[in-house]
Amino acid sequence: MVGPHSPDRARKISEFAQDVKNSQFPEKLSAALVGSCTNSSYEDLERAANVARQAKAQGLKAKSYFLITPGSIQVFETIKRDGQMQDFADIGGTVLANACGPCIGNWDRSDIVKGETNAIITSFNRNFPKRNDGNAETLAFIGSPELVTAMAIAGKTTFNPVTDTLENGVKLEAPTAPELPPSGFQISHEGLIEAPADRSGVTVAIDARSPRLEKLAPFQPWDGQDFIDVPILVKTQGQTTTDHISPAGKDWLPLRGHLSGISHNMLLGAVDADTSKPAEPVKMLVNGVERGVSPWALQAMEYKQQNGSVIVGDENYGEGSSREHAAMSPRYLGVKAVIARSFARIHETNLKKQGVLPLTFSNKSDYDLIAKGDKISITGLANLKAGQPIQATVAKKSGSTVNLELNHSLNNEQIRWFKAGSAMNAVNQPKASV
Repeated sequence: MVGPHSPDRARKISEFAQDVKNSQFPEKLSAALVGSCTNSSYEDLERAANVARQAKAQGLKAKSYFLITPGSIQVFETIKRDGQMQDFADIGGTVLANACGPCIGNWDRSDIVKGETNAIITSFNRNFPKRNDGNAETLAFIGSPELVTAMAIAGKTTFNPVTDTLENGVKLEAPTAPELPPSGFQISHEGLIEAPADRSGVTVAIDARSPRLEKLAPFQPWDGQDFIDVPILVKTQGQTTTDHISPAGKDWLPLRGHLSGISHNMLLGAVDADTSKPAEPVKMLVNGVERGVSPWALQAMEYKQQNGSVIVGDENYGEGSSREHAAMSPRYLGVKAVIARSFARIHETNLKKQGVLPLTFSNKSDYDLIAKGDKISITGLANLKAGQPIQATVAKKSGSTVNLELNHSLNNEQIRWFKAGSAMNAVNQPKASV
């Protein structure tokens, strides 16, 4: 069982009840959530359904709000055919459509009020604050699908299904499940529109007034010039996840197909190293809806009209999901580079794909030498080579300068992405040596 607020805080289920008491976590389990893109295969859901059937046989139902999200339409149709969907319904569970769902906050909770401390358990892959329901006080723990199901039936975080019994002395047995459905998968082509054989006359029509959809324009290629006197937009402190860089939730999910709109949330949850807390959002209309907008996004828009900007991050910058908006928004807003002590691997690659340079301090303590409001010059970009550091000079607000050595992990193909302006741009160019 891991959490709350990090997938790294782990302990055995045999140790969890005591940790709940020691840490004063809520004993009541308000919600149990299985599935989404992670832990939602046929085998995963059959293990969970096995536990549900055991409970049903003893006349028991889930005491917690219980939601199940299959990993694909194929899995959805197969568990509908094979009966697992009914097994979940029989104990009070609700099977949702195969989608991100509560994992990314697409879940309108009515059982709590905002600001209420409560505990949920999921089989999702992320549990950062506000991730699942927009409530920073929700303590999200992560376990296996069968563990989530067992604890939903018990309704409390202190239940250990390995050793404890339920009502009337009922003891759950460890579930088993086939890796694949014995009768094969139920294939569904619902929603599929076959592509026309001749696509020459096909156009994509998007209403220019649409508040939710916006046609993407290619990013501009690198102009061949070094980055000179580029302002530091913000220096983030501590954990800066993709949820901090590009928050989800009901305010922003409708804008996933509208890059300029969703970019207003860039770094909305990031901790400003100057104040050791997130910046106060700015209330304004975005695509016709009042939202709390990131001041860093507004500042980046101004810098974009001049010389762009640079973001400075701490350790493991970009930990979390693979959401590309966390890289696309900075790129759209004119961020030329992100310099961090270290990067989470997926986000680092996403930055490369969008033409943003992800750079790390050769000396991690150099993080302390740079601050919001400083200006940085990153030079020698014409000679950017795999495995070779580059040089930078920071012009401090005080008037002094600091020289830095920065590392990168770009290979030759990724350097081509940078020069082309993005990986997508590079795909449409003939290959040339870098």
